Amino acid sequence: MLNRKIGAILVLLSLASLLTAFTICIDPGHQEKANLSQEQIAPGSSETKAKVSTGTRGVNTGIPEYVFNLELSFILRDRLQEENFDVVMTRERHDVDVSNIERAELANSAAADLCIRVHANYSSDPSLKGMMLLIPSPTATYTAPIYEESRRASEKIMASLQQIEGITSLGIRVREDMTGFNWSKVPVLIFEAGFMSNPEEDALLASQDYREALVEAIVSGVVDYFLSRR
Repeated sequence: MLNRKIGAILVLLSLASLLTAFTICIDPGHQEKANLSQEQIAPGSSETKAKVSTGTRGVNTGIPEYVFNLELSFILRDRLQEENFDVVMTRERHDVDVSNIERAELANSAAADLCIRVHANYSSDPSLKGMMLLIPSPTATYTAPIYEESRRASEKIMASLQQIEGITSLGIRVREDMTGFNWSKVPVLIFEAGFMSNPEEDALLASQDYREALVEAIVSGVVDYFLSRR
């Protein structure tokens, strides 16, 4: 019995040591004041987009998306640190001015093993609801090198999120038009937590219990992903 207990302790210590070796970058989407100056959507591209916007807001709660994103990101940061990950964040306040290129470059500079960009969604159709994950394109020149690991991480996280009772999943979707993807040199995904334009989901996203359930699922998926890389 003692040998089994010692063995279990050694396994836990080994897993803790393994996860300590990984760095996660969390990018809480948007900020308090938009910067509508333009920046390239991708390296060498003639197409441009606004550097950063303020995002949407809860249809009933009135909670700004940039506030929700940061609050959820703080919960996620704390839980990842509890699992011994090294965590860096692209912002920790609302009154910042950090463009989408700069956010990608922060993750690149940190040599992050995974970047999780935290957002909430909006639709003109108030009945639309559900969380989703967005990942970079496998065919675009600048994102092809990070596609495979981005996809693998997203699949682990999505499988975990789908275990939340009553959650609506809209799956994993590929996007080529995301500045934060196109300038990233590290695996990256966007977690769209739900539609703030849907009254039911807006209320859920304001709930501390639901936020913690989302974070627990994300952390479980992240741990599964990195353990699968052993």
